[in-house]
Amino acid sequence: MKKAYMIMLICLIVTGLVCPGCKPSSSDQLEENKALVRHGYKLLEERDWVKLAELYASDFIYYSPERQEPGTREDFMQYLQRLEVVYPDFSDTIEDIIAEGDKVVVRELWRGTNKGDIEELGITATGKVVTLPVIIIFRIKDGKVVEMWQTYDMMSVMQQLGAMPTGEQAL
Repeated sequence: MKKAYMIMLICLIVTGLVCPGCKPSSSDQLEENKALVRHGYKLLEERDWVKLAELYASDFIYYSPERQEPGTREDFMQYLQRLEVVYPDFSDTIEDIIAEGDKVVVRELWRGTNKGDIEELGITATGKVVTLPVIIIFRIKDGKVVEMWQTYDMMSVMQQLGAMPTGEQAL
């Protein structure tokens, strides 16, 4: 009897009746999602803002440490263009890329030289190089990025720019 319940539970899970949004993804779809994200990084490297914006759904929203409220696609594109002014040589290196379901997770190393003022923080250009590990989760739907969660250590950025003491300096 227990075996019959176990088989029934497995069948329900596989068909998505227990968890409708948890249907298994084909490995092809997972690879397509990762390829979409990699393509976005290539367009970012090329600074092709028009083509990059096309990868994001019109109702795209993103969450990031510097924002109190979620941002729109337009907010995100403005953020990237502003980033280019503050760190004209910025680059991202993908360290890991993992796909599961409709999400792609990227662990990256971000690097850039601060050559522009960060007015909202009262920081003038320092000429210092900032290196930052970043984790981003992309949610993909119908071949477009619909949501993005970005996380990094903002205090580390401030310390690298000299705007905040490091642990040793604070003592």
